[in-house]
Amino acid sequence: MIIYKSENEIEAIRRSCQIVAKVLYELGEMIRPGIKTKELDLYAEKRAEEMGAIPAFKGYRGYPSSLCTSVNEVIVHGIPSSYALKEGDIISLDFGVLFDGYYGDAAITYPVGKVSPLAMRLITTAEESFFKGIEKMKEGGRISDISHAIQECVEKRGFSVIRHFCGHGIGLSLHEEPQLPNFGLPGRGPIIKRGLVLAIEPMISAGDWHVRILEDNWTAITKDRSLAAHYEHTVALTKYGVEILSEMEERRVSFPKENQYA
Repeated sequence: MIIYKSENEIEAIRRSCQIVAKVLYELGEMIRPGIKTKELDLYAEKRAEEMGAIPAFKGYRGYPSSLCTSVNEVIVHGIPSSYALKEGDIISLDFGVLFDGYYGDAAITYPVGKVSPLAMRLITTAEESFFKGIEKMKEGGRISDISHAIQECVEKRGFSVIRHFCGHGIGLSLHEEPQLPNFGLPGRGPIIKRGLVLAIEPMISAGDWHVRILEDNWTAITKDRSLAAHYEHTVALTKYGVEILSEMEERRVSFPKENQYA
């Protein structure tokens, strides 16, 4: 069952999301060759707690860390470790918190130093497809309208949409109905209504869309080992239209698009 949110509930989710946004922005400032993914995880956990929030992922279904750090061919759920980032890597940071009873969730893929043109196009396409998706988040539309817009954008750029994972509703629980695939035909699924809050999260690859789960039962990689990118925001449909709740009010969570090519 889809739980539509009141204005007060949306504001509560926004407060949670703003903590997520701040942490992801600060983590982005730390991304450089040589930093270990475990260092990023420890920082995210500490900063969330300093702001009065509880990291949402740690312990969720047994996940061992507060932050998901997915490097290169890792699509999602990469577990922080002693791995030190290298020049030319790309890393997806996925983070969520629980604050005053409500969850916030977002993700972004950052380049590590100068990256290949292919890697940068993949990162920018993941972001672009998210914005194409929210253009379809309109009252009276259907959930799959968002899915179709994401898929169409990604495939026009020559990339693939990962089909094993999807976006989701969010609020009092980290994962609520409806599920939101990043592919499919338009005009299907539940009708979009005011009060709908979604974590919309395109996950895409430079190669094939098939997935392999590693022995830790969390880390999901592209089966063909092609690069993967992930972009996510928590968004709400309000009387003013679509609002991105996890976008920093002071400064947008994003990466510089210039001077990043090898």
